[in-house]
Amino acid sequence: MKHITIEKTLCPSVAELQIELVERKGLGHPDTICDSVMEAASIALSGAYLERCGRILHHNLDKGLLVAGRTSPKPGGGDVLEPMRFVMGDRATMSWNGSPLPVYDIVESAAKTWIKNNLRFVDPNRHVVFQHEIRPGSSELSDSFSRSVIGANDTSAGVGYAPLSETESVVLDTERYLNSPAFKRLFPETGEDIKIMGFRDGRNLDLTIAMAFVDRFIVDGADYFRKKHAVGEHLA
Repeated sequence: MKHITIEKTLCPSVAELQIELVERKGLGHPDTICDSVMEAASIALSGAYLERCGRILHHNLDKGLLVAGRTSPKPGGGDVLEPMRFVMGDRATMSWNGSPLPVYDIVESAAKTWIKNNLRFVDPNRHVVFQHEIRPGSSELSDSFSRSVIGANDTSAGVGYAPLSETESVVLDTERYLNSPAFKRLFPETGEDIKIMGFRDGRNLDLTIAMAFVDRFIVDGADYFRKKHAVGEHLA
């Protein structure tokens, strides 16, 4: 960089304000699934490019859409009536030196592996249909990866901050604990689709937790409320 400007803000940090709101979308939330699967696909494709071509070729794999399926839940275990549909889109280099590259196979395999490793009750071969909408990039964008000096091909900005506030730490640690292997062993009826909102007013913190239960572990309504209460007591 030729010129760096540093300015100091005079505003109080979020942690110093009276009111603070923090949201965390957990491992099984659709937004998190899309981001995580597409990241896994990009990592796998980058590795394949390195192995086959000697360098990472141009690709943008940050467009994923998870279309809801249909289920028939019931105590003791329901049925999947219609699978989810995962649409994988954006751009990738589809050939090298005139030979096609198996981009679709690579990204779908990465997606199935992520789902299998992170969502206990989702079978990627039965419960998910993959729709490939990845297309070749323009010659101008593809060329940017072959230059001796790789620069930005768009207006780019990076934003970050540290450290986390107390509220942020509590919300993040809570979701990570609820989705940890240790917690799932204690409460196998809890699913990975978890969303937490932390609301701090002064030194009082309220957590609202939305967490799916897996129907095969629930006998009836009374059993659901017993297990819900047990989870709340344990978490507190």
